[in-house]
Amino acid sequence: MQLSQDIHQWLATHHSDGVNLQIKELLYYRTKASLLNLALGRPAQAKLAGGYLAKTKGRGMEFDEARHYQPGDDIRAIDWRVTARTGKTHTKIYREEKERPVFVLADLSSSMHFGTQLLFKSVQVAHLTALIAWAAHKRGDRIGGLVFNHTQHKEFKPFSRQKAVLSLLNGMVKLHKPHEIHDKNSVSNVTFADACARLRRLAHPGSLVFVLSDFAQLNDTAQQHLAQLSRHCEVTAYPISDPFEHTLPQSKYQQMLNLTDGYNEQQILIGEQGIATQYQSEHEQRFNSIHSRLKKSRAKVVPISCGLSLERQLAKRSSESDV
Repeated sequence: MQLSQDIHQWLATHHSDGVNLQIKELLYYRTKASLLNLALGRPAQAKLAGGYLAKTKGRGMEFDEARHYQPGDDIRAIDWRVTARTGKTHTKIYREEKERPVFVLADLSSSMHFGTQLLFKSVQVAHLTALIAWAAHKRGDRIGGLVFNHTQHKEFKPFSRQKAVLSLLNGMVKLHKPHEIHDKNSVSNVTFADACARLRRLAHPGSLVFVLSDFAQLNDTAQQHLAQLSRHCEVTAYPISDPFEHTLPQSKYQQMLNLTDGYNEQQILIGEQGIATQYQSEHEQRFNSIHSRLKKSRAKVVPISCGLSLERQLAKRSSESDV
C-alpha cells in the first residue's frame, strides 16, 4: 500500500516503520504523559498506603472532618480547638490514603500483526502501553503488566521506579515478533483467556487495569475472568482495530483485492456497493458484540484505531469531554 507523505513524516518523527518495534519509539511517549488521564474512577480499595484518597475514613494525612469523640477513638486525634469552642470533645477524622498500582495486559498475538494505514495493531498496543506506563510513572504509581504473543508470555511485577517502565517496554520489544506469524512451525500455545487468568493473579484489589487487544479471542472464559477482575479493580478495555476491519476501501472501479494472513489467501471484490454494505454490517455486528461483552464484564470501553496517531485520538476525546 502506498503511504502518503504525511504518514511517512509521522513515522520518521516517531522512529517507527509501523510494522516492527523498537525501544526508541516507545521512549517518545515519555513527554506525552499528559495526554492520558489516570484519575481515580472508583474508590481506592488497595490495602497498602499510597497517594490516592479513599472514601473510607481512617488514619491518613488528609483532614476530612471533626466529629464528636466516640469510645475507642485515638485520644491523640482530639481536636482541642473545636473541643474548647463547643464545650464537647471532638476528634479529627482523616481521609485514608490508598495505593493504586497500574497493570497493563498487552496483546501481541497473531491477529494483532495487521494494519493498512499507519501502524500494525500490535505496534499501536505498544505505543498505548508506553503512554500508560509513562503517565503512571509521572503520577508516582507502581506500574506492572503482562505481555503475551501467540507462543509465550512475560509478567512484570509492579514497581514505581523508571526501571519498571523500561523493563515493561523492553519486554514488549522482545515479544513483538511479526515475522513468526508466517512460521508454520510456530505453535500457538498462549490464549487470551490464559492471559486474563494470569492477570487476575497479578492484579491486587484496587488496581487500575488496562486491557489492550483486538479481543478476537474474547470467549466466555476470558469474559468471566474480566468480570471477576472488575469486581475488585477498575478495568479499562481498549479494543484496537484497523479501518479496513470496519469498511472496505473505496474504489471507483470493481476490482479483486488479494488478502492473506500468512497462511491462507483469499480475494474480495471492492468497488461493489452491495458487498461493501454487507461487509460493513457484518463487521459492525462483530464489534458491537465485543463491546457488549466487555461492558457486561463491567469494563470501561475505549475504542482505539491503529490508523490514526494516539495524540490525535486522545486529544480529540479530551476536547469532546471538555464541551
